[in-house]
Amino acid sequence: MENGMAKDRSVSQTRDVTGSIDLAASHQLERGLKSRHIQFIALGGAIGTGLFVGSGGILSTVGPAPLFMAYITMIFVVRVVVNDLAEMATYLPLKGISVPYFVERFVEPSLAFADGWNYWCAYAILVAAEATAGAIVLQYWTMVVPVAVWITIILLSILALNNFAVSFFGEAEFWAASIIKLITIVGLVILSTVLFFGGGPSHNSLGFRYWSAHNPGAFAPYLASSTTTTATSHFLAYWTATIRAGFAFILSPEFLAVAAGEAIAPRRNLPKAARRYIHRLALFYGFGSLAIGILVPHNDSRLLSPDSNASALSFVIGIQNAGIHGLNHVLNAAILTSAWSAGNAFLYSGSRTLYSLSLSHQAPRIFPRTASHGVSYVAVLATWLVACLAYLNVANSGAKVFIWYSNISTISGFIAWIVAMITYLRFRKAMQCKELLHTLPYRTPLQPYATYFVLGLVTILTLMNGFPIFFPANWSVSDFLASYISLPIFLVLYLGHKTWSSLRRVESTQESSWKGGFWTFARKVEDIVVLTGKREMDEMEALDVPPVPHNWVEKVWFWLA
Repeated sequence: MENGMAKDRSVSQTRDVTGSIDLAASHQLERGLKSRHIQFIALGGAIGTGLFVGSGGILSTVGPAPLFMAYITMIFVVRVVVNDLAEMATYLPLKGISVPYFVERFVEPSLAFADGWNYWCAYAILVAAEATAGAIVLQYWTMVVPVAVWITIILLSILALNNFAVSFFGEAEFWAASIIKLITIVGLVILSTVLFFGGGPSHNSLGFRYWSAHNPGAFAPYLASSTTTTATSHFLAYWTATIRAGFAFILSPEFLAVAAGEAIAPRRNLPKAARRYIHRLALFYGFGSLAIGILVPHNDSRLLSPDSNASALSFVIGIQNAGIHGLNHVLNAAILTSAWSAGNAFLYSGSRTLYSLSLSHQAPRIFPRTASHGVSYVAVLATWLVACLAYLNVANSGAKVFIWYSNISTISGFIAWIVAMITYLRFRKAMQCKELLHTLPYRTPLQPYATYFVLGLVTILTLMNGFPIFFPANWSVSDFLASYISLPIFLVLYLGHKTWSSLRRVESTQESSWKGGFWTFARKVEDIVVLTGKREMDEMEALDVPPVPHNWVEKVWFWLA
């Protein structure tokens, strides 16, 4: 304990013992996010085109049973990742932090450098993916307006909202994510239940009709050949669905950590947001993925393909098959709002990641500039400019561009989760080493065993991300690059930074000499600093006065939000 206290320094210093964030007052972001803001910003990133658009492609490839099982698997994976990040962020909810901050502090700087830029690139690409999906939906109503116009409107509106004060952004995202998405998801689940029991216009009970053998069945024939057994084909279908389902969830857990530095009463609100986020995610994605398999057969030719438009959305097809008129337009409007909301959340997190990288001296110093209302407008603009890659949609089909972006961002997201879990394990070991594990303000069950298991699972998913292309009939150079391009980019960033940081520049001669450390992959556990910043966070927690409900309406609201 004394050894740890000796290393403790104020977070207000320009550079602490970890060599990370500049937390001077001029660089602080205002704290304006409440628990409901945090959990629905995270949900805004999770409940988007991955469920509404991407699920149709999975259904047509593998069938409804693998689709449902894959989403259940990924919910468990996300639960563990969220728990890991929430434990660290609740312990040290410092202003300006991001996941790479924890990586540098608890593992080592080169991994943090690569992880930070990996996050930023993934967030920027995801903004482009959401803008592309929004343009697909808008083309459902008219093909007269050029797609570039729709993309421009979506991107400019996202940019404008992200340049408002953080509290205004939080409110806008809360209402977009909670009200519209909640109504959409709940409505679709109710509709699926009604149609399941024959409450549609035709009064024909769907039941699990499309899961019955040869009608067309719960599993689509996948990678089947004369040497492939049925059981093998079914497992490969499930495995592929699990990999592709990752797109719906990637990077959304990180919103909790990114928002920690801007959260009101973070020690109270972050654990609350993490728990409710997981519960709502399980509810929405569990029932949502099941509903898709009930409404649409996997052999419907209208499901998502490189030549598809908005009519390929699985829920829209289900509504059309049921003979319900008009609801398809309402649903497409809701999906458009969903894509816009997710794009907002990704631009928010991408800009905050770039802001944090700059404070860590791992990006140009121009990015920490903030407006009077606390928004890091330079980082927002830089992230938004990369998202303009959405204009590739002008020269290609929207669905094709969307598939490109989803493949690239999925592998980047898996890499980010691997690094986050490694960081959590190092953090936990350091807390144990200093006998401080019991002081954590938020602890989650089954740790660290759940993290070890999920770390192994996600590592295998990452390495096997593009395994179908290695079957002779499926080989494609473009698919191979989309599946694995993020891996060499990450390794170049990591090894490049490690090489550079291992050189010592001699000031008098401007020559470089080797100072070692290249083969040091992590700080020693006893050297990890866990107390810097804790005192300030403890003092802030002591000032927090939890709100007290005065009637049953407030009790319900506090429980809900």
